Amino acid sequence: MQHRFRLNTIASLFVAGSATLAPHVFAAEAANLANGQLMDTVVVSGSRIAHPSQEVPASIDVVDSARIQDGQIRVNASEALAAVPGLVVQNRQNYAQDLQISSRGFGARSAFGVRGVKLISDGIPASMPDGQGQAATFNLDTAERIEVLRGPFSAIYGNHSGGVIQLFSKDGQNPPSVELNVTGGSFGTSKVDLTAQGQAGGIGYVLDGSRFRTDGFRDHSAATREQAFGKITVKPNADSKLTIVANSLHQGNTQDPLGATWATFAANPRAGEIDASDTQNPKRTLAERYNTRKSIDHQQIGATYEQAFGDDRLHVMVYGGNRDVIQYQAFTKFLQNQTVNGVLKHSGGVVDFQRQFYGIDTNWLHVNQLAGGKLSTTIGIDYGRSSDDRTGYENYIGNSFGVKGQLRRDEQDVVSSLDPYLQMEWQSGPWLLSAGVRYSKMKVEVNDHFLSNGNDSGSLEFSHTTPVLGLLYKLTPNVNVYASAARGFEAPTLNELFYSGAGNGFNFNLKPATSTNLEAGVKASINSNTHVNAAVFQIKTNDELVVDKSSGGRTSYRNAGKTLRQGMEVSLDSNLPYGFTAKVALTSLHAVYDQAFGSVREGSRLPGVPSANLFAELAWKDTLDRFGAALESVASNQVYAEDSNSEKPAPGYTVFNARFNAKQNVGNWRFKEFARLNNLFDKTYVGSVIVGDSNKRYYEAAPGRNWLLGVSAQYSF
Repeated sequence: MQHRFRLNTIASLFVAGSATLAPHVFAAEAANLANGQLMDTVVVSGSRIAHPSQEVPASIDVVDSARIQDGQIRVNASEALAAVPGLVVQNRQNYAQDLQISSRGFGARSAFGVRGVKLISDGIPASMPDGQGQAATFNLDTAERIEVLRGPFSAIYGNHSGGVIQLFSKDGQNPPSVELNVTGGSFGTSKVDLTAQGQAGGIGYVLDGSRFRTDGFRDHSAATREQAFGKITVKPNADSKLTIVANSLHQGNTQDPLGATWATFAANPRAGEIDASDTQNPKRTLAERYNTRKSIDHQQIGATYEQAFGDDRLHVMVYGGNRDVIQYQAFTKFLQNQTVNGVLKHSGGVVDFQRQFYGIDTNWLHVNQLAGGKLSTTIGIDYGRSSDDRTGYENYIGNSFGVKGQLRRDEQDVVSSLDPYLQMEWQSGPWLLSAGVRYSKMKVEVNDHFLSNGNDSGSLEFSHTTPVLGLLYKLTPNVNVYASAARGFEAPTLNELFYSGAGNGFNFNLKPATSTNLEAGVKASINSNTHVNAAVFQIKTNDELVVDKSSGGRTSYRNAGKTLRQGMEVSLDSNLPYGFTAKVALTSLHAVYDQAFGSVREGSRLPGVPSANLFAELAWKDTLDRFGAALESVASNQVYAEDSNSEKPAPGYTVFNARFNAKQNVGNWRFKEFARLNNLFDKTYVGSVIVGDSNKRYYEAAPGRNWLLGVSAQYSF
């Protein structure tokens, strides 16, 4: 079967949307203005060595602090990452399940949290050793920039690196300051944030605390989120730096609205699915009857130390933390007929676990001359471990639902990963050659303590070698071309291993997915005020992990055959006359099953992955940076919700957003205000889908027209 790029959909979307040193020293922001010129940004993702982003043989975009913080409530990374090509970041309007993030299709099937994409914050993993991550732990109030890496070079980060998202928070600087931010908006949304930063005795500090709450757009979707963040930077001497970062996240009884069928969505996008089995209250929804909800307590601390020895460098990172979760799901008795010795097999609808995790990553960078060029060699080892004390309970007692009932699961789950890696880069004249190899080994151990329904104890081990190769050539001082290739590795996460398709215990039969990843691209600067990046790519995957069954919050997985992803990404950033700027991020992705399996035909599209999406923005600010405004357009093609493509896909959409900003300086005070109006024309559309839901409750509605107003006051001492 022949495959080709489908570019006709891109054209329609474009028309619709265009109407509108060492790594620790880098503090450059993307798209800074200097004499009206766009300045390239220094990045460290991919190569681990400081480079202007135009000189890295990989697709990498930088989201600067202005885009993260100005005109945003700074709760979800989706606010800022919408402007990155190749990346689909959906706010599910469900804070119990976190964002839905995919990079070139990797991660789109995740039922909750982030998988297939590596999350890192200040050099410390925000993804667990099994590959599952939580973007909610990102502290956007203190973010200086976010680097987004896609394509082959992501593989150098090991397991589950279909893409890499790294957040870097700001360092404390003089003069010291205190800032208060207050934001309010539609659906009972509010946030209060207080930040203090500065330096004292050579020690930099950043402290931040915030409280966010919302009634939610969808029925039964209220949430409260409290976050705290602290960062300390110390320079023991001129050639070293120690950074300590701590953060916490608390969400108590975050409501889960669940998905809806197409009929329910079409009748009322905000409504939940009615529980047909509830004879006592026939109008009550599943979410209401079972009071579906999740509580999260997450604390983490980490430290990085860097010591320079001339051009060489030692880097050490250690981290540890704990995560406690209790979740009430929307099912109880659907496994009644599956028993062992007369005891129901894992039929509980309450998940309760306490996780302890820690890890270390240490590497050595050596720089020397070779064949007339500069050779930089990094050798390191990365180790991580998590241990869960996991229990499961029935979510009913008698006729009362949404309460913790009888124990149905009790086990300890341990995941450990050990990854040695080597990366080399040679640069001479117009040439830059980069190569790397990483050996990833992940071990899963299950110790079952609930033996009345059988013993699910056992272990699994996955390993793979991921080589990476990239070459960049400077055609002219303003035009670079590059090509890269890699082998990828994606082991099942704990959440993908917990259930087999039959509803029985741990799924020891899942295999890891492996991929071959190719990319070629061009990075160009035009007249010093316009940057254009373009890339084409192809990814072939074997043993793709797909949803087997999904119901009531429980999802099981299976291995499919081969998949193929072919695509194109284009981004443009330009400074225009009279204070205007323009940004366009355009993606075309043909993602299909390249081999039939079960009832799924060859050529069926991967669910959760749009074939095209677009972000376009026209912004303006006055010469004194006192006022600003912008018009945004976000567009996406239709998205299939299950593998066979036989159910109704979530239709494509185009929405427009507007924002306004103002700033004033009065003595030591700085004041900022913003107003934001999202979905200007009150478009009704599906914002995200739950892939493969067995009850066809695939659809999660996005909000209609909604608004935000924010004010801040900062005092500098």
